[in-house]
Amino acid sequence: MGDSGVFTIGELARRTGLTTRTIRFYSDEGLLPPADRTHAGYRLYDTASLARLELLRTLRELGLGLPEAAAALAGRASVADLARRHVELLDEQIQVLRLRRAVLRAVAKNGSELDEVRLMKDLAAMSDEERRRLIDEFWDEVTAGLNINPEFDAGMRSAKPELPDDPSPEQLQAWLELAELVRDKDFRARIRQMSETHSARRDAGEPMDQPPEQARQQWTEWTSAAAELKDAGHGPTSPAGRELALSIAGAMGKSPAEAADLMENSTDTRAERYWQLLATINGWPQWPSQVPRAEWIIAALRSAG
Repeated sequence: MGDSGVFTIGELARRTGLTTRTIRFYSDEGLLPPADRTHAGYRLYDTASLARLELLRTLRELGLGLPEAAAALAGRASVADLARRHVELLDEQIQVLRLRRAVLRAVAKNGSELDEVRLMKDLAAMSDEERRRLIDEFWDEVTAGLNINPEFDAGMRSAKPELPDDPSPEQLQAWLELAELVRDKDFRARIRQMSETHSARRDAGEPMDQPPEQARQQWTEWTSAAAELKDAGHGPTSPAGRELALSIAGAMGKSPAEAADLMENSTDTRAERYWQLLATINGWPQWPSQVPRAEWIIAALRSAG
């Protein structure tokens, strides 16, 4: 019968690769009405039916649902409009899948238990406002009741995690790690200790009013100088190391031993990681770890003192 341009369901199945069950379902749903029937009542289809079936299969393979495919075939909606709508749905699904992937990677990396898995899922699905609130609560706890320089406090709080609408896997992973970090009790205790030292210095009469940007620039200059000496083969106890240590102590207005104590209090790999994660999340330029350089300077200060 196929040679005459009329096909049974079985012949349509052989030509398209679809199952007879699928074709019969489409026909029953009105998506593929038969062109004719045999005397025994079997459905027959023509070349137009074959073309319609091929189009229907294409729409389904692209992920369109039956109602959408039916609307397109009936001319009630353009394929372009359906495609645009479907792209939006796919974008939402992709974002959900990326969130799931980030959570599963974190679970695999941390060997998390069931409760932690639930927590990470909730963290990944947080809104921008919820993420900002988590960071604000962190800084509220680690500075509560302390005499913190307002400008310094504002600078620490101003950096918030801002995930883009279409975050990369690395950004999602960084957010999960940051959220876990600021919830960690030991990390909170360490930052609280740093804040208490800052407060005690202000209580003792030190203004602690160096603008954050100026402080970062000064710190960069010191660590860069330490890196140059280290790369040139100078150890922290070398004459060059002692010279840099005395210069730094003088700039801080402290003895070398006092400067070493203060620098040691403010040096922490997790605190540095906090800012590296924020940089990844927000798409800021990354910077190499400064902790090894700081440790070199601390050793030089101890030697000079």
